[in-house]
Amino acid sequence: MPRSPLTVFLALALGVASLSSLQSLVIPVLPEMQRELGTTAAGINWTLTAWLIAAAVATPLIGRVGDLLGRRSTLLVVAGVVAIGDLVAFAAPDLSVLLVGRVLQGVGAALFPLAFGVLRETFPRERVASAIGAMSAVIAIGSGLGTVIAGPLATALGWRGLFLLPFALVVTSGILSFIVIPRSTQREHGRINVPAGVLLSAWLVALLLPLSNGAVWGWTSPLVLGLFGLAVVLIVAWVAVELRSVEPLVDLRLMRAPAIWSTNLASFLLGGAMFAVFAFFARFVQTPSSTGYGLGATVAQSGLLMLPMLITMAVAGFVSGPLGSRIGFRAQFGGGAALLGLASVGLGLLHSAAWQVAVEAGLFGLGLGIAYAAMTSLIVQSVPTTQTGIATGVNANLRTIGGAIVSSVVTVIVFAHVDATGLPFEAGYTAAFLTAAALAGVSALIALLVRQARRRGAVDRDVAVLTAPLTLESEAAA
Repeated sequence: MPRSPLTVFLALALGVASLSSLQSLVIPVLPEMQRELGTTAAGINWTLTAWLIAAAVATPLIGRVGDLLGRRSTLLVVAGVVAIGDLVAFAAPDLSVLLVGRVLQGVGAALFPLAFGVLRETFPRERVASAIGAMSAVIAIGSGLGTVIAGPLATALGWRGLFLLPFALVVTSGILSFIVIPRSTQREHGRINVPAGVLLSAWLVALLLPLSNGAVWGWTSPLVLGLFGLAVVLIVAWVAVELRSVEPLVDLRLMRAPAIWSTNLASFLLGGAMFAVFAFFARFVQTPSSTGYGLGATVAQSGLLMLPMLITMAVAGFVSGPLGSRIGFRAQFGGGAALLGLASVGLGLLHSAAWQVAVEAGLFGLGLGIAYAAMTSLIVQSVPTTQTGIATGVNANLRTIGGAIVSSVVTVIVFAHVDATGLPFEAGYTAAFLTAAALAGVSALIALLVRQARRRGAVDRDVAVLTAPLTLESEAAA
């Protein structure tokens, strides 16, 4: 098989789609999993926490390993780990074994920065941005698609069968990647900074554990407050180690460049806005109509209401490269974030009919797809090729942390006041969606107001990314 850029993209896209769907695939079937495994609601929620923490730790660390040791070989190992995780989760006899499978699946989130690095190595310079935009669309679509297809798949195959589709995708991706992805030619010389890696992992765990379980443990409990305090101490220690290191794991001096810190901050806020809507969209539309505001949708119907979001995300991702070349990636990011914010306002204030929610979901997906692709392109074009893995890994982690923080906050907001049956009042959802809108608005302002600047000599001169559509025709002409 020829090692054309398009075949490389397709091989990577299968793995990326598999991993992004695993993030949300189990959410609709948590009650069924809880019943079969004989555990509690708090216990089954650890299937989400285990994935989140494993992904947060693995993404920057393995992204850095790929920068140093080669992205192709690292990617193949990660794909194998995920395949094992899928099989473990499929066959899990109890919760503890299922959690092992979910941790192994979470490691696969490292495929995201590895994929961006491979695209940058293999695609012609003028089509890098289009490829990154399209891959960003695959990530976003996979996350939403997991929620949409979980119900029908679980009905047909049972909740265990949900893990067979990601398994098939990641195995196929691994085989194709072995065949079509060339060995990495651009590697950074150096070594893994073990102390920095340990501290980074430790503060991520200390931060994400209470964010994920604070509602159960109690936000003012000694355990939660102690973990937050420990996270602060570990972050300070990690920064000190990185700044003193000759070979830092994360080059904080590079991250301090305006083009990078502003994009990372905007991504952090946009991640919060995105998760605030994703976390409550299905629950919101499934609220009984007897409440006076709910649509009373079934699981399948709520999935259909999300379809416009997935369609517009796909369209946005595949046109983002040419769009960025015309208006600039910062303007593209700001415009996408603004559309996402406008859609969130609509969800909060105009939701009396299904068609309104469907239109708003489509607008949300369009904004998210445009902004998501632009943020990745901004990071990739602002760092040396040898730093692509760690830089995009850090950016992904900041989105995850922003999402975890905001999800916890809006959960408190939504459930602050409930009726006699335990259902939230409409005002709670309105406040949650308007919070998402505010975060998206601030994210847009940061992207638009902070001028992109690069430190002299910090970035490869050949990274000035020109853009052309990623199409079969352009591939054939290569």
